[in-house]
Order: sequence, then structure tokens, then C-alpha cells
Amino acid sequence: MHIPSLIERKREGGALSSDDIHALIAAFTCGEMPDYQMSALAMAIYFKGMSTEETAALTHAMLHSGSSLQWPAGSPPRVDKHSTGGIGDKTSLIIAPLLACDGLWVPMISGRGLGITGGTLDKLESIPGFRTQLSEAEIYRVIEAVGCAMIGQTADICPADKKLYALRDVTGTVPSIPLITASILSKKLAEGLDRLVLDVKYGTGAFMKTQSAAQELADSMVRTGNALGVRSSVRLSPMSEPTGEAAGNALEVAEAVRCLKGQGPADLEDIVLDLCAAVANSPREVLKQRLHSGAAWTKFQQMVAAQGGDVAALERMESVHYAPVIQELKADRSGKITGMDARSIGQAVLELGAGRSRASDPVDFVVGVDRMMKVGMDVSAGQVLLRIHARTEAAAATASLLIRQGIQIV
Repeated sequence: MHIPSLIERKREGGALSSDDIHALIAAFTCGEMPDYQMSALAMAIYFKGMSTEETAALTHAMLHSGSSLQWPAGSPPRVDKHSTGGIGDKTSLIIAPLLACDGLWVPMISGRGLGITGGTLDKLESIPGFRTQLSEAEIYRVIEAVGCAMIGQTADICPADKKLYALRDVTGTVPSIPLITASILSKKLAEGLDRLVLDVKYGTGAFMKTQSAAQELADSMVRTGNALGVRSSVRLSPMSEPTGEAAGNALEVAEAVRCLKGQGPADLEDIVLDLCAAVANSPREVLKQRLHSGAAWTKFQQMVAAQGGDVAALERMESVHYAPVIQELKADRSGKITGMDARSIGQAVLELGAGRSRASDPVDFVVGVDRMMKVGMDVSAGQVLLRIHARTEAAAATASLLIRQGIQIV
């Protein structure tokens, strides 16, 4: 293999064979291919793209750069959901136990938040004692006992993706459809899945700003997933306003608990049921019944207990993580809400401390916003639009100014 020749071929728009791609990823993972050459290849892919066959080969090579979960013959179908991230997107906390109630196994490997989009692991770790880092033996034990586990990526899963993403992050090659597709799917397929549903967001609070860009990514991921033998489907979700009524780690867990009891906001319940129905054995109406019967809530408590979490804390998350300052943001006029900009709210929540700008940053479980009113609602002057949970009065005031810029009432 002559690496410069392969880089040049892709630079000129040529196709790389499956063998070429597997050899490149193997060399990069073990250190034989230097970072500067992989950076050059990533930039060539950024500009010239990849065919479905190339993207599938890249995904397969990254998937097999490390270990993957192996399941015994005759075990239930393994299913999962992946979201491209959004503000207030706590759907995973509800989806995993709900699908487990359907007799499916849900080995959900999730990530941490970076930028304005929150991470599922950060939300889970606001539950006292909850362990997101499990050994493979522990993952199998929890799945067999409960039917679902929500965990972080182990050191042995997709090491090529970790190395490649670190390079993409500093070389301007993150927004590449083939590279995004391979990064997402390699980690998901390492779970040993049979079915996968993808929740691709678009709008001000999403990575993909336009519906057409989201559709392009969705099509790429569905084609690649199906090419690799995993039944894949997609839901495009607008992210012009936050999902549900809360954004912030502990506040989102509290809202997820309400949804698991059948008492969640309508928009949150709708997206959960749509995503579950795409991979479940049962129809949407049966899934809705399980949500409202408390079956999913019971399953969630079992999973939390199995992963070391304090089950008793789940119904008092807002007191376990009580903010020193809770400030109401009120409407300055009467009318109809026509905008609750997800990006403004997400940026405010990030600056309050609920997210991280760098991977090494800590997160504050306490802060965020809740009781958000939704677009389309009628309000009166002085009515509370949302509550800001902050560490200081100054932080709350700064968040208030930022959020108000994104609220439109006519």
C-alpha cells in the first residue's frame, strides 16, 4: 500500500476500494499511518465525498478496529436509536426502557455533550451513583437481567473513530457526510444491532441547520446501515425550539421521569413513540399504553438500580440538585409565542454550566431551564415563560438576556 497514491486518488475524485480503506484504517489505528497523512485524506474526503460502498467500507473498517458486543444465538433482537443532538433532547432515557418492555434488548452506547447540545451520559450521571462506564461482562449482565443498558463507549470499541475524530476536530473536516456517517454508525453497529432508528435534527439548535442537509445525512446513514445488514430507518426532527419543557442535566432527568409515567409534554411523547415504533415489535398504540401504564417507568428504575444508581432519587431530582438561584423569565407583552429559539436557549444553558465547550470541561448538573412554554401558546404580559436555574444572580441575569433575544411574541 502506497498511502500518498491513495490520498492523491481521492483528491482527484477517484474511488478507494474496500481493501484500500481497511488497510488505511488498520495502519492509522496501529500508528503506522501518521496523523498528517490521515488529515490529508480526511480533507480529500471532505471535498470529494465517498460513494455508499466506500462509506460502508469505512464504517466497517472503523467498527472492526476494536471489539464489538457479541450476543448468543437465539437472543432477542438488539435495537437502538441515535440522535444527532439537540436542546432538551432527553428521548434516550425514555426510549431504552420502553423498547425493553417490548421484549427487545437495547445496548445503548451514548456520548457526552459538547457545545450547546446536551449529552445523554451527562444526564444519567446526574443520578446519584449511576455508572455509565461498565465492563463488557457487566453490560451483558445488565442486558440479560433488565433488557436495556445505557453506557459510555469502552476503550476497546472503535479506537479508530476516537483517533480520527480528534484529527477532524482540529482540521476543519467535521462537517463531512461520509465521515459523520462512519463515525456514528461504527459506534452504533459495535453494539451488535439488528435494527437502528436515526433521529436527525435540523434547525437553529442542531448541527444540521437546514432540512436538506439533514436529509442528505439521513439518506447516507440509512443507505450505509442497510448495506451493512442493519435494518435502518430515520425521522427528521425540527430543532427550532427545544424538545419538551426542560434543558439541563438533572432537570431533563426529572422531565424524563414524568414522561415515563405518562405525564410528559406532548412533543416529547410524540417523538419517543415515533422513534420506538420504527424498531419495535409492537405498534405505536401498544407502546403508548406501556408508557402510560407505568411499565416503562418500572423498567427504567430496574436499569438505574442495575447500574448502581439511587432509584429513590429519581422522583426528587430537582431537590437533589437544587439551584441556589431560580429566576422566572416573564413575558413583556401579551400575544402568541411564535419563537422559542433553541440556539439561544441552548447557548444560555451552556453558559450556565450545563454543557461543555471542550471535552475536558466539567458539567454542572444543577443548572438549566424548565417550565418552558411552547411555540403556539397564548401568553399574557407578566406570565412566566420559563424558569432559569443558576448558581448566581449574575449568571441568571446573563442567561435571561440571551434567552429573551430568541423569544418572539406577536
